[in-house]
Amino acid sequence: MSLTTLIVCGAAIGGGTALLVRELAPSAPRLGPALRRLDPPAIRSGDQFHRTSSSAAWARHLAERMPTRIPSSDLTLLNQTPEQFFANKTALALLGILAPLIPAVGWILMGLPVPLFIPAGGGLLLAALLWFVPDWAVAREAAKARTEFAHAAAAWMDLVATRMASNVAADQALEDAARIGRGWAFTRLQEALLRARTEKSSPWQALADLGTQLRLPVLNDVADIMRLSSDDGASVYDTLRNRAKSLTHELLTAEAARANSDSEKLHTPAALLAVIVMIAMAFPAVLNIFSI
Repeated sequence: MSLTTLIVCGAAIGGGTALLVRELAPSAPRLGPALRRLDPPAIRSGDQFHRTSSSAAWARHLAERMPTRIPSSDLTLLNQTPEQFFANKTALALLGILAPLIPAVGWILMGLPVPLFIPAGGGLLLAALLWFVPDWAVAREAAKARTEFAHAAAAWMDLVATRMASNVAADQALEDAARIGRGWAFTRLQEALLRARTEKSSPWQALADLGTQLRLPVLNDVADIMRLSSDDGASVYDTLRNRAKSLTHELLTAEAARANSDSEKLHTPAALLAVIVMIAMAFPAVLNIFSI
């Protein structure tokens, strides 16, 4: 095999591995979409199509015609577009189709006969597997993001209760508490409350809509609690504090269960290592017995 072929095969394998790691590794929220949501540019009629790049256009065309389910709430939570999601799926599927051709070309260059159905079948199987990798990655990252948001929401409810204990109005307490916090979760809360104030709508309805859109039940709970304060004039200080405590307890219980599960998974490698050591210690004695 020539040096050029080795370089090309190594570059293709390295590129595929890097793309797979990029899909599976967690990524930080992108700053650009968040800034565009805060200050969206004015879009004139007909400008949207011209502003879209050719790659985004074909990805959108693909997304509109795919029969598969789009995890819209997960993508919105992670600040990803359906076009980007389907572009990743397509790229990985093409990588799976082309990956078996690399060893097949190497075998052919070495003079070994390679039936065509082997790389073709392997490529289709690998493409079908890699097609679902973005779905698994998005679902896993969305689950982590919802857990992180729940932690932030527990702190946010405590801050709202503290502000309302100082005789601050409910809508103002929600905005003040959201401005105190840092991180993407508080940014989402600030955006929802700012949108509600701009549109002259109730902030609890904006929180309920955000909770339904992103599948965050804690926001629906906060919206119901604050709506009770608005309709009946009731004090919701104790209700908010109790909800925050119960949410914190749920999160700590889930963390403890996850830690116990991880600890139990460590027993298997330890037991396997013990078996290997026992086999290594007993092997010379068994060998001597059979050699007698």
